[in-house]
Amino acid sequence: MIQIGANFSNDYFDYIKGADEGERLGPTRATQAGLVRPQEMKWAFILAYSLAAVAGIYLLFRGGWPILIIGIFSILAGIFYTAGPFPLGYIGLGDIFVLIFFGLLAVGGTYYVQALAINRLVIIAGIAPGLFSMAILTVNNLRDINNDRKAGKKTLAVRWGKNFARAEYLFSMLLACLVPVILYFLTTRHIYALASSIVFFFALPLIKIIYRNEPGSIFNQVLAQTGKLLFFYSLIFSLGWIL
Repeated sequence: MIQIGANFSNDYFDYIKGADEGERLGPTRATQAGLVRPQEMKWAFILAYSLAAVAGIYLLFRGGWPILIIGIFSILAGIFYTAGPFPLGYIGLGDIFVLIFFGLLAVGGTYYVQALAINRLVIIAGIAPGLFSMAILTVNNLRDINNDRKAGKKTLAVRWGKNFARAEYLFSMLLACLVPVILYFLTTRHIYALASSIVFFFALPLIKIIYRNEPGSIFNQVLAQTGKLLFFYSLIFSLGWIL
C-alpha cells in the first residue's frame, strides 16, 4: 500500500509541478491524462497510506519501535519523493533512497519482524533487490532525461548525463548479481543461491539496448524486463538459500 500510495502521490505532485507536461514517453499518468481529477488522486494516495498504516499496526506490535520508524519514514519518503520544496526525485536523491527503501529496509524489515533480530548477511542480501530497483529508476530517468531537464527535475541522469546513467544501470545490475557470490564467500554455505547470479546474462541484451539507443520509448521494454529480472533473481536466490 505504501508503494501504491507513492505512485499515486507522485502522479499527483508531478502533475502539480508540471513535470508531466509535453510528450510523455512512459506509461500514462492518470492525472496528467485527465482520467482522474487532481483532488481525487490526492484522496487516493491519502487512502493508500492510511491502509498501509492500518496494516502496520500488527507489525508494530510484532516488531516494536523499529517498525514504527521504518513505516513513518517510508510514507514520508513516498510523499516527499515529489512533494515539498526539495523533492527527493527532483534533486537527484531518488536513486539512493530507492536503494535504501526497496533493498535494505524492505529485506531487513521483513527479516526483522520474523526473527526479531538482524545481522550483516541480511543487510548484504538486501543490497541486491535495492540495486535492481535502482536500475529500474535509472532506466526511467534516462528515458525521460529531456523532459526532466525542461521541467527542472535534476535526476542523476540530468545532472551527470546519459553516459553516467548508462554506467549506473550496468553497475547496478552487475553488483546486484555479485551479491550471492559475496555471501557465499562470507558463509561458505548456500551454494545454490549462486544460481541467481545467472540473471546477469539475461540482462546483457537490455544493457545493449541502453548503450546503443538514444533515450526514448524503446526504454519502456528495458524497464519492464528489468522488473522481471528482479522477480526471477529474488525467486532463484530465495529457493537457493533455502536448499
